Amino acid sequence: MKLSIASPVVSLHPGAHGPWEVTATIDDLVRVAETADQLGYYHLTCSEHIALPAHELARRGPRYWDPLATLGYLAARTRQIRLVPHVLVLPYHHPLEIAKRYGTLDLISNGRVILGVGVGSLEEEFELIEAPFDDRGPRSDDSIRALRAALSQRTPAYHGDYYDFEGMVIDPCAVQPRVPIWVGGRTLRSLRRAVTLGDGWTPFAVTPDTARQWLDRVEAPADFEVVLPPVEPLDPVKEPARTVDALAATVAAGATIISVGRAQDSLAEYLEYLAALKEVSAALG
Repeated sequence: MKLSIASPVVSLHPGAHGPWEVTATIDDLVRVAETADQLGYYHLTCSEHIALPAHELARRGPRYWDPLATLGYLAARTRQIRLVPHVLVLPYHHPLEIAKRYGTLDLISNGRVILGVGVGSLEEEFELIEAPFDDRGPRSDDSIRALRAALSQRTPAYHGDYYDFEGMVIDPCAVQPRVPIWVGGRTLRSLRRAVTLGDGWTPFAVTPDTARQWLDRVEAPADFEVVLPPVEPLDPVKEPARTVDALAATVAAGATIISVGRAQDSLAEYLEYLAALKEVSAALG
């Protein structure tokens, strides 16, 4: 069973962060990343938003660190943990822009990038950067196909409905022969997009019970990754047995990777949580 962390500090979701995160520094985030790396956590994340309308702050939170800058810095401070933008909003970027930027990150991290992508839903943000909103679904599908053709190719070629390129050089490009692409979202459509075009599904605001129902409606490849939060909040320090049961239930819901993170009062408590959870999870293999 693989555990990952929804990185603290880099975003402040209402009701889901501890007080220490509000004033945390990059050094605090590095301690989290280095600890997770040493403990054997599978990946860490960083979300993408360019600018949020003020009326959205109560729902989405005020803070979103830039994923490329953040993950690039953390790549130099870690050795094994995988680096996942969760998620890049595909219509905000040309596929070759993503291929160059995250291909470079794959190079400097020695092949640790997993590309988390999504369609996006915040119309005001689309309008701000003059990105098309109404056709973002099919545009994103074409972008994933273009990325598959471009991510690990120095001279990529692709001819699709929205993106068309050939005779261009991307140097450096990703060092992995196939960079995993995980599709995020909160709909059944996102899962179908992931099964059809990606290598994994990493939903948000989808309960494990709902995820299980949706997974039963699709036929996913054998090596398809499903990243889910636990079925209930975990307290491995005070309730290790209940934590084991919750982890097992999350796996039964379809998770191949369990994304963990819990609001703590201090950085020390957060690090203790990570260590205790990793120790408790060993009971499940």
